[in-house]
Amino acid sequence: MKNFKHLIAALCTLTFVHCEKPIETHLESFPLIPIASTMKETGNAFFIKSKTILYFDEQDASLKRSATQLKKIWEARSKQEISFNEGIPFMHSKIELIKKDFESDEAYEIKILKKKIQISSSNEVGFFRAFTTIDQLLRFQNLSNQNHLPTGEISDMPKYGYRGAMLDVARHFFTLEEVKKYIDLLALYKINKLHLHLSDDQGWRIEIKSWPNLTNYGGSTEVGGGPGGFYSQEEYKELVSYAQERFITIIPEIDLPGHTNAALASYPELNCNGKSPELYTGIEVGFSTLCADKEISFQFLDDVIREISEITPGPYFHLGGDESHVTTEKDYITFINRTQDMVFKYGKIVMGWDEIQNADLKPNSVAQYWADAKNAKAAIKKNAKILMSPAQYAYLDMQYDSLSPFGLHWASYINIKKAYDWIPDQLVDGIEEENIIGIEAPLWSETISNFEELSYLAFPRLLGYAEIGWSKTDQRNWEEYQNRLIEHGVLLDSLSINYYRSPKVPWKEQRQN
Repeated sequence: MKNFKHLIAALCTLTFVHCEKPIETHLESFPLIPIASTMKETGNAFFIKSKTILYFDEQDASLKRSATQLKKIWEARSKQEISFNEGIPFMHSKIELIKKDFESDEAYEIKILKKKIQISSSNEVGFFRAFTTIDQLLRFQNLSNQNHLPTGEISDMPKYGYRGAMLDVARHFFTLEEVKKYIDLLALYKINKLHLHLSDDQGWRIEIKSWPNLTNYGGSTEVGGGPGGFYSQEEYKELVSYAQERFITIIPEIDLPGHTNAALASYPELNCNGKSPELYTGIEVGFSTLCADKEISFQFLDDVIREISEITPGPYFHLGGDESHVTTEKDYITFINRTQDMVFKYGKIVMGWDEIQNADLKPNSVAQYWADAKNAKAAIKKNAKILMSPAQYAYLDMQYDSLSPFGLHWASYINIKKAYDWIPDQLVDGIEEENIIGIEAPLWSETISNFEELSYLAFPRLLGYAEIGWSKTDQRNWEEYQNRLIEHGVLLDSLSINYYRSPKVPWKEQRQN
């Protein structure tokens, strides 16, 4: 009998037979956010062990890059090393990366078997979206002290190609490390765009080498009179690269012709009267404008758009265009028409807040609907696309309720349920699914000045926006989503992320870190 036991142990080692007691698992009940298109469980377990081998075609450079990304995620979460294309396949658990055609670049499939995980996509971005799903699965298994993944199949693809967040770094400045931390969280939830509001009345935050005083002086303060700050072009490129590694596109915004006091204070020649106003540290809007009567205003904008476009590989350039209350209609149209020509000249697609429809929009421009549905519908008639950011549903800087310590409420109070429970293509008659490129959740920074405050307003609402952008409408249900959100509260606790624990949600006890 003793020799028989030794024989069984040897067989388990040599042939990698799982001798653990069978475990019943339920893949379909895993709290993924955003929810996948389909999840089918098979009720077994893939045990996480050392000597897992990752197989892929090493002649394919993009697959090798993907494999390197998965290795980093797997080892960080499982605490087990992973090797490339080594050993004898039947003797080890294994992961395979396989290229195949899908309807969407971001689509993927994951098949988890007892001894093998097979991940399929058509390209690197699709593999990365699959890896974020694996990342969530591993994180939740760690939180429950499990050493296995549930078996089954996941098939997934996004509803919208554009799933974005906007961060206002102009009213209050956020450091490189704070923005990177935000990018990491966006990537975990399959958000693929980060729109940076880089200039406003209170500060200019991106170095323009041909106009250095924009940052030397115009970036020297912020709301409330703090020290402000700015990104050098090298730092900005570092941010762009960091985001690219996580398949997030940075979209720069230079707001014009209003919201320009920081620029006007930096260069008196941009003012019609030739005098510089004082730097501004309040939160009022609509009082500033570039001077349309001076050609130097347009040389200035050409330089700004050129320099930023040269260091921004993404397709979009955002011109702002909102709340320009002291600019005449004629001058406003002149500014938007001329600057969109510059954007086109430097190889970018024009984006702007919904007011830009008042100009002669180029086809395929993007109007960001935030306030006036009439503007959005007028933009559609000019062959523009619509990015949905309705302030009363999607603005992350709106207070959750009257007791919220941060945020404003000029558009609405937005509790967690309201943030989740709306449908972009059913919100406004005349804005149909074919008109919409996606959604974006803007976070204006009048009332926040550090990452703790940022995360309080962004989380957990941002998870709902991620699901609105990714998942099919008929999959979304508030009660079911809330159950998954509760589990993500535990995950956010484990990451030491400050978030709003709504008293209307039965959160689990907060973890001590």
